[in-house]
Amino acid sequence: MTQPFELPHFYMPYPARLNPHLDEARAHSTAWAREMGMLEGSGIWEQADLDAHDYGLLCAYTHPDCDGPALSLITDWYVWVFFFDDHFLEIFKRSQDRAGGKAYLDRLPLFMPMDLDTPVPVPRNPVEAGLIDLWRRTVPAMSADWRRRFAVSTEHLLNESMWELSNINEGRVSNPVEYIEMRRKVGGAPWSAGLVEYATAEVPCRVAESRPLRVLMETFSDGVHLRNDLFSYQREVEEEGELSNGVLVLETFFGCTTQQAAETVNDVLTSRLHQFEHTALTEVPALAVEKGLAPHEVAAVAAYVKGLQDWQSGGHEWHMRSSRYMNENAVTAPAWQAPTGPGTSAAGVSALLASAGAERLRAYTHVPYRKVGPSRLPDFHMPFALQLSPHLDDSRAHLVDWCRATGILAEGVWDEDKLAAYDLALCSAGLDPDATPEALDLSACWLAWGTYGDDYYPLVYGHRRDLAAAKITTARLSDCMPLADEPAAVVPANAMERGLLDLWRRTTAAMSEADRRTLKKSIDDMTESWVWELANQIQNRVPDPVDYLEMRRATFGSDLTLSMCRMGHGPQVPPEVYRSGPVRSLENAAIDYACLLNDVFSYQKEIEFEGEMHNAILVVQNFFGLDYPAALAVVHDLMTQRMQQFQHVAANELPVLYDDFGLSKEARAVMGGYVKDLENWLSGILHWHREVDRYKHEWLSGRAHGFLPDRAPALALG
Repeated sequence: MTQPFELPHFYMPYPARLNPHLDEARAHSTAWAREMGMLEGSGIWEQADLDAHDYGLLCAYTHPDCDGPALSLITDWYVWVFFFDDHFLEIFKRSQDRAGGKAYLDRLPLFMPMDLDTPVPVPRNPVEAGLIDLWRRTVPAMSADWRRRFAVSTEHLLNESMWELSNINEGRVSNPVEYIEMRRKVGGAPWSAGLVEYATAEVPCRVAESRPLRVLMETFSDGVHLRNDLFSYQREVEEEGELSNGVLVLETFFGCTTQQAAETVNDVLTSRLHQFEHTALTEVPALAVEKGLAPHEVAAVAAYVKGLQDWQSGGHEWHMRSSRYMNENAVTAPAWQAPTGPGTSAAGVSALLASAGAERLRAYTHVPYRKVGPSRLPDFHMPFALQLSPHLDDSRAHLVDWCRATGILAEGVWDEDKLAAYDLALCSAGLDPDATPEALDLSACWLAWGTYGDDYYPLVYGHRRDLAAAKITTARLSDCMPLADEPAAVVPANAMERGLLDLWRRTTAAMSEADRRTLKKSIDDMTESWVWELANQIQNRVPDPVDYLEMRRATFGSDLTLSMCRMGHGPQVPPEVYRSGPVRSLENAAIDYACLLNDVFSYQKEIEFEGEMHNAILVVQNFFGLDYPAALAVVHDLMTQRMQQFQHVAANELPVLYDDFGLSKEARAVMGGYVKDLENWLSGILHWHREVDRYKHEWLSGRAHGFLPDRAPALALG
């Protein structure tokens, strides 16, 4: 069969190495698969299938340094996960049996008890039999935290198969952002990262969920999955009718050829590997110092990072050799040898190195303060009608008084002209049109505090290139939010601290500790993301597109506003519903629409007047080499698809979720109100951006963008 595209040149700087215990792992996994019932008689695999796929070779390449028993166990896990994938495809995807698929998946977590003394059901099929056997052999080596993380990633790997099945049933190709975040779960690379820990060293609990370690895992995941999408396109899309493939997603989104989509997927893959390296070399060492990791903990993190690198290079080598994938003309000389033979001198290693260097350097070549003219505004897709609170005028007056009282207008960053131009009470009036006067005032103050902080960090710390002071400020802000009913142990030193202390006290007075913890995390995530922006500003680094979109949710304060939307919903809706895939998908679609909307309106403000580089249009320009209008068109298309996804989830996925959880009529009404809150949130944000002066050329042109001349901001360094 003719290949649908030529495989691109892959960026892979790490040589693949082979574990010497390969034959032992092959023999063990074959015997184990037969014992579990995965071979003859399963209706899924024969011995020839297992031999051709050669999962022993995969694991020997991806885990080159572990001992024989560890390699055999890891290989058994991969035999199991690929058998599960093919079993679910054959039994449920081909028949489009959603009910049967859900019942099948609902049983699998029962075979992963945190306590191995917990009774488990009798296995009904090879997937269940294999899972309980592997779980019992693996988790004794894991701490409780590690065990929990591995169980969560395994459940995601299994449960998100329903997302793929639903898309197949509907004939729906996902949008690029949705695809990246869902592929991480269903593709299993976070689960693979857990097995890397098993083969190398357990990541210390206190840094396991930090941003640097999370980014390492996510970039590793994206690299693994996008590479797999390139090699598996022919089998998945052309032979199996699969719709969850990155090449198909970009082919559909851009309306381009398959070859062009494949090249673009490879560009994203390369960018994710560059992000992995950047994080490993800059953020991880800083994290080790900040957290005071002991030498053995630093060594464990280093071994884990090396293990992820080995997986990337080993996985690539296996894809080029396995009969499971399209790899014609892909098997090349060993990674440590330069290409040889006719024509290779012209193709040249030097040309490849120059290309790789150019790809890496393009992130650092942005020239700030370029004149771009007024922001261009497309015809935004907004299906929800605007409603405004009748208490708007009173809230405006209250907000001015509050900003004066906290000192926000006295530090040289904002004055009353700026506050009036930003009209943040108007935003609150659209976000929550049914709010009481007190709730509307509180919402407006939160928006003012978050917007002020977002302006303060780059203006004060960015221009001074003072990352250390920004981190001290961020830590002090976190200390302004006590979880218990006690005063904060912070004497406020500036307006941000005074404002946060007041807002925290007023907002959390009737909250449980669990709700306070959730709210505090959303604010911590936002302030820490401002430090991330500062680090990029100091390095003059335009972010990787995927990293940008994910961090943009934090810099925009999205979780904070969502927490405000959920307040008062009561106990009718279980927390598991809010944590479910469909609800997170709904929320992320809304958040991304709002974030990208802000980037469209603020393009001139940020690029021309502030020298900013955290803007989706600029990120697209930098990554794809596009001009402003073309990049705007890409961002606008993505906005539209995120809005359409929001509507799709609300109309199609939430009703199924309600049935799955057996929600009461009252709980369904609460969730319906939450969806309506998000609709108001979206329409209110668009209306606010259209109306305020903050983003308009005329106001920007007449307003100085440095400090006010007669004062300088106070720094919280104590």
